This record gives sequence, C-alpha cells and structure tokens, in this order.
Amino acid sequence: MYERKIPISLNCGLDLIGEVLYGKWKIRLLWFIHEGYKRPSELQRKIPDASRRVLNIQLKELEDHELVKKTIYPVVPPKVEYNLTEIGETLIPVLSMLGQWGDEHQERLRYLIFKRLRQNSAE
Repeated sequence: MYERKIPISLNCGLDLIGEVLYGKWKIRLLWFIHEGYKRPSELQRKIPDASRRVLNIQLKELEDHELVKKTIYPVVPPKVEYNLTEIGETLIPVLSMLGQWGDEHQERLRYLIFKRLRQNSAE
C-alpha cells in the first residue's frame, strides 16, 4: 500500500483544492465532462496521451471527492457515463478563469517551460 512521505496539509483552501485537483488530467476531465463528453471512451479520445488506467484512477478520485457522479446503466454491454455534481459545476467558472489566464500568458509560459526543460536536459 502506498504511504505518503510527507503528510497531507489541509490547513487552507489552497491546500484543499490542490489535494482535490492534483493529477495531470483532472482539470481536463472536469472541463470535458462539462462540455458534454461523458463516456469513458469519449474522454479517452479527448485526452489520447493519458492511459485508460490513469484516466480511470483520476475519474475515481474525482468521484470520491464528489465532483463527478458515475452512472452505470444496466445494459449489455455496460454503459457508463460521468456527470458533474452540483459542487463540480461550481468549479467550471474557476477553471474557465485559469484557462483564460493561461491563454493570456501562453507565450511567456511556453518560453519558461521550454527553458526549464532545456536546463534539466543539460544537467
């Protein structure tokens, strides 16, 4: 069983949101579910760089944090859909603002990210 080396700190809202949204694909998953992509296969097509396993783990974590709700339909083959919960919907304006900030600063951010990558590969 995995044990954290550093204990979780949940002393403020930023700690909490970091814990809930930590994961490479979680923000995209929330956004795409909001846009209407609800089936796991649709989400996989929207995020092809992510493995099915990782997407399933992160969807489960979002479900555990009650940001998404998983519905399993009793049909053959089984049909699964994800929807945002009421609290999950409240994140959409925040994600929209983060995306807007990224769009406004994308040139500088890309430059800094590539600069850091070059420095790391030179070491």
